[in-house]
Amino acid sequence: MLNPGTTVKWWLMWAAIPYGAVVRLRALLYEWGWFAQRRLPVPVLSVGNLTLGGTGKTPVVIALTDWLLAQGKRVAILSRGYRRTSTDSCLLVSDGERLLVGPNEGGDEPFLMAQRCPKAIVAVGADRYQLGSWVLDRFPVDCLVLDDGFQHLGLYRDVNLLLVDATDVEGLAAVVPAGRLREPLQAAARATAIVVTRADVPAQVAAVGHRLQATLGTIPDPIQAVFRPECLVSVLTGSLQPLSWSKGKTALLCSGVGHAGSFHSLIEHIGVRVLDEVVYADHHTYTSQDVERLRVRANELQAELVVTTEKDASKLAALLQRTDDWWAVRLATSVIVGEDRLRRLVLGMRLKAEG
Repeated sequence: MLNPGTTVKWWLMWAAIPYGAVVRLRALLYEWGWFAQRRLPVPVLSVGNLTLGGTGKTPVVIALTDWLLAQGKRVAILSRGYRRTSTDSCLLVSDGERLLVGPNEGGDEPFLMAQRCPKAIVAVGADRYQLGSWVLDRFPVDCLVLDDGFQHLGLYRDVNLLLVDATDVEGLAAVVPAGRLREPLQAAARATAIVVTRADVPAQVAAVGHRLQATLGTIPDPIQAVFRPECLVSVLTGSLQPLSWSKGKTALLCSGVGHAGSFHSLIEHIGVRVLDEVVYADHHTYTSQDVERLRVRANELQAELVVTTEKDASKLAALLQRTDDWWAVRLATSVIVGEDRLRRLVLGMRLKAEG
């Protein structure tokens, strides 16, 4: 007889069948030309994923935008602005010179991208074609970067990068609600290139590669990237401290991201002694009550620091007191396999588009 957990799994698998069929049909209708795919007059680079939760899209978008800016390109980042409070169909987070709205109004991830890439225009809106046209009407832009654009099939992408988390091979097993896939794994065939993120453990990277090959057949070797801590940033002042400054210190962790386990491991890896952690849902909107509870818990533990993510820090800063010693970890993306190939794809978009 099936135990209750198996029964739930069985019914979830059945529920996933019609969902998977609908999203597959949608993709086919675009492929067959029944649904129109519109083009914008500048090259478009998309960074996206197939699974729910965090695969590291934000740090990858930041890194690729920095590459383009370093080449003298005028770049605009287009994002949905998930869970933003603004209802504007098109909203500027940054005009490439200054921040125009806060993290709640514009969305925490677009706000972070605007902070980290201050020379890039950052805009949010649900319809990326409409948003791109709106930005291009207002700014001289050389290229567009789509944040979380893999499922946005209505807009043509010159380069379509798919991120897959090496630590979440089981997330590739089934579509929602039975699993974490937004669409069937066969959709990975749309990618110009696959980037395996959090590729620190070769066995995990190999497991992801085997899963992809079992579904897609022979594929090029995936590009591999890791996220490495760069420094600590004061949530209150923005001042920086080297990682060595935190080694041996005790901390309470708090985060509202898609991969809290990865954040915990990263903090331990830099030598911080984690006394406890408080995990919120991804894109959590912090309240003064949340901050007070965290402050009380840190005092109970006699923690020297409260450590959070950069994405969370932008929403916490306005709620802190001057005596709060709260810090965020800044991450840098390092491409450890296939960097030359990825650079050719990203920096060669102009030639491809003109050809």
